[in-house]
Amino acid sequence: MRKLNILHIITKLELGGAQENTLYTLKNLDRKRYNLFLAANDEGILVEEAKRMKDVEAFFIPELIRPISPLKDLMALVKLFRFCKREKIDIIHTHSSKAGILGRGAAKLARVPIITHTIHGWGFYPKQGLLKKRLFIFLEKMTAKITDRLIAVSRANIETGIENRIGRKEKYTLIRSGIKPFRFQNVEVDVAEKKKELGLEEDTKVVAMIACLKPQKAPLDFVKVANQVIKKRPKTQFLLIGDGRLRPEIERLIKTFDLEKKVILAGWRKDIPQILKVIDVLTLTSRWEGLPRVFPEAMASELPIVATKVDGASEAVEEGVNGFLISVGDIGGMAEKIISLLDNPGMAKKMGKKGKEKVFPEFDIDLMVEKIDDLYQELTRTKGLQ
Repeated sequence: MRKLNILHIITKLELGGAQENTLYTLKNLDRKRYNLFLAANDEGILVEEAKRMKDVEAFFIPELIRPISPLKDLMALVKLFRFCKREKIDIIHTHSSKAGILGRGAAKLARVPIITHTIHGWGFYPKQGLLKKRLFIFLEKMTAKITDRLIAVSRANIETGIENRIGRKEKYTLIRSGIKPFRFQNVEVDVAEKKKELGLEEDTKVVAMIACLKPQKAPLDFVKVANQVIKKRPKTQFLLIGDGRLRPEIERLIKTFDLEKKVILAGWRKDIPQILKVIDVLTLTSRWEGLPRVFPEAMASELPIVATKVDGASEAVEEGVNGFLISVGDIGGMAEKIISLLDNPGMAKKMGKKGKEKVFPEFDIDLMVEKIDDLYQELTRTKGLQ
């Protein structure tokens, strides 16, 4: 039986859950059954890691970008089409909205036998401009028609897709975005030294957010929450891990609130398990999500979570059990819950332990790869490729 050619497509290889899980999947699929390929933009902190992957051919497309750009989108489509034809791709697996639309379009034109797509959160959301929202829904509907299986990381994304008539119910499969739980447990770290390294004071409580600094994650809301909390609990610092195009705006807002010593911008970090051991509360201010991988990471680290109630958040964060969920944009509500956790370390610790119990086995990354592999095998049998 010949090996199948599988191509994964994603836009920017930044340090995010979708990107890290895509690379992990490629690293761990069976080389005896598959020839593996990756197509992505040529920018991002994970590009070098992608280049170093053993037995994976990485193909970089500078025109594969997130913003709508008719000329660049057309160029990316053509390059993906040619790559699929040249490498005789059997299965294409796209990730997130932009790469999903272009990649699946190219796959259809190239007559790729099997087309799959993972929804890491839809590209449309409640408070989005109406025209843009309708355009994204229309494009998702069209590409769903040529997709053999839609993979969702949360049940909420499946429900949203069906409500908007994006594909039939039987096209959806739930496969959680996974982590390696043991990486976040029994972590040895010198708390005082790590705090010093991050620019944190030794005797302060720490609230952190780990996210790309882009509109989806609403990092300006994080700074506004910090401002409210610090007014009432001055011995608190906020740590923002990540980078992105909103950084200049974030820096201006921090300066406006006079929080330069209270809100620390740490940039991208690869020592997340150690950092999670020096913070007290994990927060996320996103406007929309699939199911962010930082949730199970925090849960495995026994941290309480305060986040916005979007999409799949409630499938990881159980209200009042291992954290709190707040309406998008409710700065005061989020600040209030953070303060309650800072003031009640016993409650915070109890919530952290409850979160740890919820991690296994649903968010295990090796189970994620196993389910993806099972799906590939199911689809190849259905299509008669075996």
